[in-house]
Amino acid sequence: MIRRIGYIAVREFLGTVMTRGFLIGVLILPALLALAFTLGPRLLNQRSAPVRGQIAVVDPTGRVAGELREAATPQAIGARRAEAARRVMAAAPAAVREAAESGAAASNAAVERISGAVPELQVVERAADADDPADLRSHKAWLTDTTPGERHLALIVVQRDAVDPAPGGGEYGTYQLYVPPNLDDRIENVLFDCLRAAIVSARAKAQRLDPRSVDALVRVNRAASITVSKVGERATVGVFNRVLPFAFVGLLLFSVMMGGQGLVTSTVEEKTSRVIEVLLSAVSPFELLAGKILGQMAVSLVVLGLYIGLAFMVLASFALFGLLDLTLVLYLLLFFVITYLTIGSAMAAVGSAVNEMREAQSLMMPIILVMMVPWMLAEPIARQPNSTFSTAISFVPPVNTFAMLLRMTSSAPPPAWQVWVTIVIGLAAVVGSVWCAAKVFTIGLLMYGKPPDMKTLWRWIRES
Repeated sequence: MIRRIGYIAVREFLGTVMTRGFLIGVLILPALLALAFTLGPRLLNQRSAPVRGQIAVVDPTGRVAGELREAATPQAIGARRAEAARRVMAAAPAAVREAAESGAAASNAAVERISGAVPELQVVERAADADDPADLRSHKAWLTDTTPGERHLALIVVQRDAVDPAPGGGEYGTYQLYVPPNLDDRIENVLFDCLRAAIVSARAKAQRLDPRSVDALVRVNRAASITVSKVGERATVGVFNRVLPFAFVGLLLFSVMMGGQGLVTSTVEEKTSRVIEVLLSAVSPFELLAGKILGQMAVSLVVLGLYIGLAFMVLASFALFGLLDLTLVLYLLLFFVITYLTIGSAMAAVGSAVNEMREAQSLMMPIILVMMVPWMLAEPIARQPNSTFSTAISFVPPVNTFAMLLRMTSSAPPPAWQVWVTIVIGLAAVVGSVWCAAKVFTIGLLMYGKPPDMKTLWRWIRES
């Protein structure tokens, strides 16, 4: 019996991995990553032409326009961008900082790609009564003027109390910003940044304060936290901690879905071509079911191992490999086996009960919806891994393995006894799922005609 199951498993494995479609499907992601790493730097190094144009300012305070003229120079804009980039890099891992320093030109190009080239802005002060609607309409007409000449980028109307607060009010005013249609939002961000710097500087000078001293007074550089573990200390990588649960669950979901889909497809094809009748003359239905499940599980393990290897390479390249607890990978493989045997046996039963893939869609939909539940609940489970809901769902098959994996990769892992309870419940679910699938598989393989519904499948399980 074991030998016949092995023959079926090897046949199923080779029949899948040796196809052109499988090889293309497995290699397509690594190829896309290689393409991104090859073309990415070239795209980032393409410099866009700087935007040139005029900014009209209506300044009843008489103090903001001059400060805006200084804040809107290319040098001042570039200095603020460099400071913002420095603050971001200060919180990045050491490997990322070293890579940025070694490739400073590429890093600057990447920042320019995201923020746009530093614009060349000309501040034009327009004397007018900011409270007069007629004057405001005339300035808006200037904004939409399309005659040849300098491009009109924005109209800024500063409120009277933007620098000195209204008597008794205690709060400062602000400004109105008017822009023409289809203005790049990156230019708007530059204008917001320039206006903030100009108004803050004007307010500081109105209070007889040095703007640089005020900036130094209120600036507190964020210190990177240090993660302390039993094996040592290292800088915390917050993004890594947030992404890890979703990465593990995504790998588990993708690998199970891929193998389950292969089970349905191969079973339907063999049933349609009557090959299944030849196979049943040599092996029992249960041996055929077990062999097909094990063969497709081996295929999924190959794919899962490939993507785990790619993840290891990425972590090693960014010097983040030490942050990963390798025991989590072992639990991922264990949970994969449990989940695959549970879901895969159900999909094999679906494939045996129908005559073509179109008929299988309605029966597969409940299985797919069940598998989507952990993904939809991933965020609340990862944020509160030890809540009553998260604990309860980690004991409910077949989604218990997904929920427990989310909890184990979160910032507050569950107790070890809960993990083993989940494993025991999962193994019990495997036994029940395979037993039910064997009942349906035995009857459905030689059934042709109208496809059964869920009620009929349940009757087959009870009566066989």
